[in-house]
Amino acid sequence: MQEGNILTSLLPLIVLFAIFYFLVIRPQQKQQKQHKAMLEALQKGDKIVTNGGLVCEVVKPEDDFIKVKLNDDVIVRIDRAFVAKKLEKIGSENA
Repeated sequence: MQEGNILTSLLPLIVLFAIFYFLVIRPQQKQQKQHKAMLEALQKGDKIVTNGGLVCEVVKPEDDFIKVKLNDDVIVRIDRAFVAKKLEKIGSENA
C-alpha cells in the first residue's frame, strides 16, 4: 500500500520535470549547439553583430579571437564569446 502512495505522490513531480525539460532545457541546448557551429563556420567577409550591438565584418578568424573591421580604417580583435549572431546576406547587394 505504501508503494502506491509514493508513486502517486512522485508522479506530478516527474511530469513537471519532463515538461520543464522539453520546454526549457532541450531548446536551450539546441540553440547553444547552433551558436557554436555558427562561430566555428565564420570566415573572412562575414558580417556579424556583437553583444554590444556593433555590426562589423570578419577580417580573420583566429583560435580564440576574431579580427573584425569596424570601418575602412579600424580593425580590432574581439573574443569569440562576444559574437551575438551572423548577418545573412539577403538577395544581391546591387538590388
